[in-house]
Amino acid sequence: PALMSTLGFVVPIGPGERHGPALLQQLRELASDCPVAIVYAAGDPQPHWPANGLECCLQAPAGRAAQQNAGAAILDVDYLCFVHADSSLDAQALAALRRFVAASPRALGYFDLAFSDGPRLMALTACAVRWRCRWLGLPFGDQGLCLPRAEFLALGGFDEDVAVGEDHALVWAARRAGLRAQPMGATLRSSARKYIQHGWWRTTWRHQCWTWAQVWREWRA
Repeated sequence: PALMSTLGFVVPIGPGERHGPALLQQLRELASDCPVAIVYAAGDPQPHWPANGLECCLQAPAGRAAQQNAGAAILDVDYLCFVHADSSLDAQALAALRRFVAASPRALGYFDLAFSDGPRLMALTACAVRWRCRWLGLPFGDQGLCLPRAEFLALGGFDEDVAVGEDHALVWAARRAGLRAQPMGATLRSSARKYIQHGWWRTTWRHQCWTWAQVWREWRA
């Protein structure tokens, strides 16, 4: 059965990912009236976190696009907020999110991004993210994307055929449909684990290549 409310959260859990319990606890404390769909990758042997209240655990084919689409399908809400498991939401961020939803905008809301760990150069990454969002209107999934569920369905959800950058593809689809990208006026903290694992320079270069490749494809289309 679908979980009903005004605002619902979808949290995809990647294979072997261990960050989720902290985010789940924050949602229990600060948004206990909102349903949460926790979506595991099929075949992932890790134990599922115990769900209670308006939480629901399910499985979907591995990949953020498929997992987030599965989570969205089970939530009967007006607005969907997609949050990565290694993100951190505080009271200020949740309050800003509730104000955004209460205003009922036909828009794609996103948070400003900060990093909870990683090298000092992550401050430069956060500044670049803010510039990209303000001037290009291109937020990414690690900033927490929120939009009306009806609009999400009309866009066809996340493109499961996109190997990398399903969040960016959704933002472009929203732009084509006339949904503007709107900052929600608060900060979401995320882990810099990929930068720690692969190095700041290498990870930054890869992200830039993916981003501008999609920009080029969209411009040509």
